[in-house]
Amino acid sequence: MQLNLLQHPDTIAVTQIVTPKQVMPKDSKERKDVPLATGVLDYFPAALVALAKLSKLANDKHNPNEPLHWSRTKSADHADCIARHLVDRGVIDPDTGLSHTVEMAWRALALLQLEEEERGAPMARGAR
Repeated sequence: MQLNLLQHPDTIAVTQIVTPKQVMPKDSKERKDVPLATGVLDYFPAALVALAKLSKLANDKHNPNEPLHWSRTKSADHADCIARHLVDRGVIDPDTGLSHTVEMAWRALALLQLEEEERGAPMARGAR
């Protein structure tokens, strides 16, 4: 069980109690058919580092003084954001100092995560 806390200078507020659910298949043979390290991490290490940097930067901006998390209520127009960032792909966003391409990738992953959850995947443990 994971207890999510919002920490503010004068208070600590309990926001929710989360019991993580297994995302990977339970069957060992099926798990071996999901090569996260060799099929994702090893393919896109620099891109994933850029995504992690963006997640931290955005959390610090939109959720100051809170633990790193995806605040789903802040912006949910992922498809439109993907299109806007796609138009400026390869260009550095002056607000973040990162490429619009990484911002597009983050939005694409957010959209995919929501679609997977609609199909029955558990809610991401880093989301609120």
